[in-house]
Amino acid sequence: MVQADFRGLRAGNDPSLRVGFRKKQPVKIGCLNAAPMSTAPLSEKAKALIRKARIVSFASWHDVYSAEVIQRFQAADDQGRYLTDADLGQLRKANPETAASLQIVATLRDQVNAIVDEARGSVLAAFPDMTEPGGGLYPAERALACWRDFWHFLRCITYGIAGQRPDYTSAEGLHHMQLLYQELHVPLDAMVIGLEGIKQASLQRLDGPSPELAAYFDHLITQLKQFR
Repeated sequence: MVQADFRGLRAGNDPSLRVGFRKKQPVKIGCLNAAPMSTAPLSEKAKALIRKARIVSFASWHDVYSAEVIQRFQAADDQGRYLTDADLGQLRKANPETAASLQIVATLRDQVNAIVDEARGSVLAAFPDMTEPGGGLYPAERALACWRDFWHFLRCITYGIAGQRPDYTSAEGLHHMQLLYQELHVPLDAMVIGLEGIKQASLQRLDGPSPELAAYFDHLITQLKQFR
């Protein structure tokens, strides 16, 4: 599961105060910041998978975007943060045709806390005992890691929206993420419901339903479902 060093949304990181996130140093794996699903130390296998599980890839974007633009995306991903206002301004300047998409990204970024809260509610409604002893998100550290994953899932989706590229994931990285989730015994059904909740909560905050926009969410949902 993921864990981030939260320093405020405008800097690209989510403080997530309402779900009690604690500030710790992240372990980078590209799209996500890894943290174990329990308080037990990570196995050597998990540590090896973390290094390979780079979920987002911009390798196929070079036919459309300049190296400078791609570097902005890559820097945000490497730092585990959302695109900042400065990033969005430079992207808009370099590619004016993406202005509407970039505004959507800013909207989702600025409302990520509420979106994650709603996704969390969807999971707990479907699995009311999951955070209780014996549940897949017990003890509390496992649940917190799950909610952090939701924050990072939306972060990755916003990269795709900003670049107008639904193909924002890495097949190799997702394969290693699947192996990592298996190693950490991540409750996949809960993660899928949470990601679907992120989609619903996000689209409700935009101007009407958009099949084109939904495709960015559906892409990651489909990939996650294949982990089962």
